[in-house]
Amino acid sequence: MARVLVVEDEVALNDLVRAHLQQAGHAVRQAHDGPSGLRAAAEFAPELVVLDWMLPGMDGLTVCRELRRRSLVPIIMLTARRDEADRVTGLEVGADDYVLKPFSPVELVARVRAMLRRVALDRSAAQPAAGGGPLVCGVLVLDASALTATVAGEPVTLSRREFELLALLLRHPGRTFTRDFLIDRVWGADYEGLDRAVDTQMVRLRRKLGSFGNHIEAVWGLGYRLRPPAGGAVPG
Repeated sequence: MARVLVVEDEVALNDLVRAHLQQAGHAVRQAHDGPSGLRAAAEFAPELVVLDWMLPGMDGLTVCRELRRRSLVPIIMLTARRDEADRVTGLEVGADDYVLKPFSPVELVARVRAMLRRVALDRSAAQPAAGGGPLVCGVLVLDASALTATVAGEPVTLSRREFELLALLLRHPGRTFTRDFLIDRVWGADYEGLDRAVDTQMVRLRRKLGSFGNHIEAVWGLGYRLRPPAGGAVPG
């Protein structure tokens, strides 16, 4: 069972999603506009958020951006927008997955289940070895147990997927990961979104890391690798 927040202004659809999620064993909190969604997130501390794009009071993109500023909670966006540029925008502000309207509630529950399973596996894999510590690479320190990152002592706010991508690169410095591998490892084998998702996340990640972001290299025609600075990466 997980705590799931559903932010959707269509009452009937919100109730339908809630019913299916509860039937699957989840605890559900509902909200019907952007501001109440943020308040519910603060009070309920959800483990996953189902978020509509078009909301009264505050649109879903703004809510998504604010949620991502506060936490790494996985976010599945509901949208009728099929334009690729719109979906890329959603990924850029921190959405983890998309479900296009109209959709099957059964499919949405399956997406929720898959997302929660990936988060649990990723967190388990990210734990440092017994007696170990954070992942360190030059001025970058990634603490998997606390889900925090610092560059030269300054905190860096990362989305869950940015954190997972960075942790994977740090554990295997110099190794080139294909986009397909990264999608399978971080997004999940059942991901059916945009191929550009990896590139979008990498651009945002490198920008957030400042000068250290230059150590994440795009390998033409393949994917990405971490070129560690002098001293190399030291796994925890």
